[in-house]
Amino acid sequence: MTTAQAETGRTVTTNIPARLDRLPWSRWHWTIVIGLGTVWILDGLEVTVVGNIASRLSESGSGLPITSGEITGVAAALYVAGACVGALFWGRLTDKWGRKKLFMITLAVYLAATALTAVSFSSWWFFTFRFLTGFGIGGEYAAINSAIDELIPAKFRGRVDLIINGSFWLGAVGGSLLSIVALNTDFLPKDVGWRLTFALGAVLALVILLVRRHVPESPRWLLIHGRDGEAEEIVTSIEERVEAEKGRALERPEGEITIHQRRSVSFMEIARTLFADYRRRSVLGFSLFIGQAFLYNAITFGFGAILTTFFDVPTGDTGYYFAVIAVGNFCGPLLLGKLFDTVGRRVMISGTYLLSGLLLFGTAWLFDRGSLNATTMTACWCVVLFFASAGASSAYLTVSEVFPMETRAMSIAFFYALGTAAGGISGPLLFADLTGTGKVGDTVLAFQIGAALMCAAGLVAAFLAVRAERRSLEDIAKPLTAAASAASAVSSRARSRREPGTAAV
Repeated sequence: MTTAQAETGRTVTTNIPARLDRLPWSRWHWTIVIGLGTVWILDGLEVTVVGNIASRLSESGSGLPITSGEITGVAAALYVAGACVGALFWGRLTDKWGRKKLFMITLAVYLAATALTAVSFSSWWFFTFRFLTGFGIGGEYAAINSAIDELIPAKFRGRVDLIINGSFWLGAVGGSLLSIVALNTDFLPKDVGWRLTFALGAVLALVILLVRRHVPESPRWLLIHGRDGEAEEIVTSIEERVEAEKGRALERPEGEITIHQRRSVSFMEIARTLFADYRRRSVLGFSLFIGQAFLYNAITFGFGAILTTFFDVPTGDTGYYFAVIAVGNFCGPLLLGKLFDTVGRRVMISGTYLLSGLLLFGTAWLFDRGSLNATTMTACWCVVLFFASAGASSAYLTVSEVFPMETRAMSIAFFYALGTAAGGISGPLLFADLTGTGKVGDTVLAFQIGAALMCAAGLVAAFLAVRAERRSLEDIAKPLTAAASAASAVSSRARSRREPGTAAV
């Protein structure tokens, strides 16, 4: 065996990806959605609860010596910073160690950090565990989106991915309603209610952790890492379950791929893949994440402060309004998701970004004129975020499906961290000042910045979005380990000049 053979391992030809993609929707797929997708509900619960109970935490008697500005500014930025660092740290390990191992570890980190947040006794403790909670959630984004895309059939991948990422807003609804109870001192003392909200998050995480034990490792990941026997066993088991449920034999899979199995991919190969071979797709991913990160992390999560500052809504009632816009957010991916698989990615991604940006400009104009009250402002936000939420979810879908298998988790982590750091760390710090001045003009400027970035991302998507609907992942971006046939072999540099990953396998 030569040195090169020792490094790359065996060469195998398989139809495992085609077998997974030709499966009809089944109860087994629902177990994947429930086991992996429900974590976004926890993320939505976390972010919303903290935003809505900020005023209570800063009050005397809450048990924490902390100000409202520190919660919405410093704590929010630390949570997002933790998510960015966690995405990069865990993303690399997800590609190296496997999807299942990491989505179990990252959820355990989130569970422990959330539980410890509940017993905060000082600001430094609260800040530390907000960072670590984000650290766990950041790893979830890479591990979960990788696993979902690799397990869900191609014809359903777009809508499932959007709805799962959009389920964040179900958690936001729960967080809004939960904060109402937590803020009501008739039910709970000031220093107890907010602690119970974090404790509940830890309990829900424990339940999800137990469910996840039954989710298998990605057969695609196993195949590339020299564990094709395990991949075959998992896929065969899935096929038997689906056939038993449907009462008929599955159709014959079409298409095979030949790969050189290997254990790991170097950082140099990852960098070359993202910034040389797939640079147009990298520009697309960065643009989509920047736009949605500023809109959501910088503006939306300050909605409660806007209500209390400009419309005199009592602090204890802001949760009702936020629950309404959270429902609008979830309905976007739920109702528009199918169109991403039928009408297509390019039209839907660019359309949702542009439309939400233009509608936000309209909302800023109405707000500046003094034409809105708390109810009509909430209605405007519902319409804006109906489209923005579908667009934001499609950003995660895009970066999880347009890069090669070996770099998938790291690609998700990289764009999430880069885009979220720009919009989610600098955004809250910048816009907390703008919306906190109490001046209408400053808040209008905040709206306009978010709208402009969404529109810019929509224009980028109109030109660069990949037509990935109903296509196999291996067809969209050929694995780095794929072996080219003698008839079709070309240099990687030549492939990069024509935007690789478009040939059928």
